[in-house]
Amino acid sequence: MISTKGRYALRMMVDLAQHQGEGYISLKDIAARQDISKKYLEQIIPILNRAGLLNASRGFAGGYQLIKPPKDYTVGEIIRATEGNLAPVTCLERNTNICPRCSECTTLFVWEGLQKLENEYLDNITLQDILDKHEKESGTNYII
Repeated sequence: MISTKGRYALRMMVDLAQHQGEGYISLKDIAARQDISKKYLEQIIPILNRAGLLNASRGFAGGYQLIKPPKDYTVGEIIRATEGNLAPVTCLERNTNICPRCSECTTLFVWEGLQKLENEYLDNITLQDILDKHEKESGTNYII
C-alpha cells in the first residue's frame, strides 16, 4: 500500500510540473493548492532532494523546481524515493531473495509477477502523462 507520504510526494511533483515555467515554487503555494500541510511537505522535501528529483533555492524568492522535464520523471521513481521498495512480500524487498524457503516456495512466482506488473505500470507513467490526462479531462469541450 502506498502511504500518505508517497501520495503527497506525487501530488507535489505534479504541482511543480504544472507550474514549471514559473521559476522556484514555494512550499506555501504548493501546500495551498494541494490542500496539504506545509509541515508535511517539509518532511517530504529532503527525501526528494536526496533522490535528486528537485532543485532547491533558499531566500526570499526561493522554493523548489523540477530538475528535469516532466516527461523524464516516472511515477515509479517518485513513489520508490518516498516508499522504498514496492515489494508485495518481504522476501522480495532485496535484490537477492534471502528467504530460506525461496527455492521450494510454490507461490513465489505469484509475488514476483505482481511486483513486475506493479513496477512496469508505475514506471510507464510520467509526470507529463499525468499533466496531459488532466488537461484532456479538464479542458473545455465544445459541442456544436
